[in-house]
Amino acid sequence: MLTACQKQAEPPVEPVAPNTPAPTAPVATAPAASAAPAPQGDAAASLARFHWRLAEAADGRGQKLTALFAGDPPIQLDFADGRVSVDHLCNRMSGGYTLAGDKLSFGRMASTMMACTDAAKTAQERAASELLSGEYAFALDAAAPALVLTRRDGTVLRFTGEETAQSRYGEAETVFLEVAPQTKPCPHPMIKDKQCLQVREVRYDAQGLRQGAPGEWQNFYDDIEGYAHQDGVRNVLRLKRYTRPNPPADASSKVYVLDLVVETEQVK
Repeated sequence: MLTACQKQAEPPVEPVAPNTPAPTAPVATAPAASAAPAPQGDAAASLARFHWRLAEAADGRGQKLTALFAGDPPIQLDFADGRVSVDHLCNRMSGGYTLAGDKLSFGRMASTMMACTDAAKTAQERAASELLSGEYAFALDAAAPALVLTRRDGTVLRFTGEETAQSRYGEAETVFLEVAPQTKPCPHPMIKDKQCLQVREVRYDAQGLRQGAPGEWQNFYDDIEGYAHQDGVRNVLRLKRYTRPNPPADASSKVYVLDLVVETEQVK
C-alpha cells in the first residue's frame, strides 16, 4: 500500500528533431461509486492504449461546461511515457502527469503559440488550460472504454476511448512529409473527381536541420489520422507510419497518423 501511494517521478522527455512545443490535456469526471481504480501499472498502460475524447463535462453544481465543446472533433487526451497531450484546441498542449493510487495529477503544461481567430475556440482553449492542472480522482474502465476525472470542487469530466493505431498495428516508423498549400485532382478507380494532397518527403539530421534538396511533389492517396488540411496552408508533418496487416483490396497497406506539425505557413 505504501508503494502504491508514492508519487512516480516524471520520466525525462528526449528532444525530437526538429524541436517544437508539445501538447497538453483536458480533465475528467467523477468515478461511479462502484468503480474501483485499476492497479497503477495497469492504469498507465490502459491510459496509453486509447485516445480519450471528451464526452461530458460539468461543474460542481452539475452545470454543463459548454465552453469546452466548441465544435468537432472534441478535445482529446493522449497519455504516453509519463506525459499527456491535449489535441483539437487552437494550440496543442502537453505536460507531465503522475498516478498515485486513485489520483491522477497534471504537471505544468506547455503550449504552442499559434493565434486563434475563432472566439469560441479561444474560450475553449482557456477553459481547458484552467482545468488541466492539479489533482483529480480517476476511474478507468478499459473494457468500455471510459475515463472519469473528478476534481475536489466537484468538476467532473467524462471521456470515451478509441484504440490508438499503435495498439492496433504495433510499432511504427517516423517520417516527415511536406504538404503543399493546395490539393490537385488525381486519378482514382473508385472515387470520381478525387482531390489528393501534394506531398514530398523531408529528411532531418540529428540537429534538426534539413538534409538534401526537396523532391518532386507527388499525389498522396492515403488519409492522415488527426490531420485536416486547409487550402492555402503549407505544413511539414511528423507522422507515424504503420503497416496494416492483410489490408482489404480497396485499402492501403500503410496507415499514417499525425504526430506533430513541425512547420506551418499561410501561402497566398
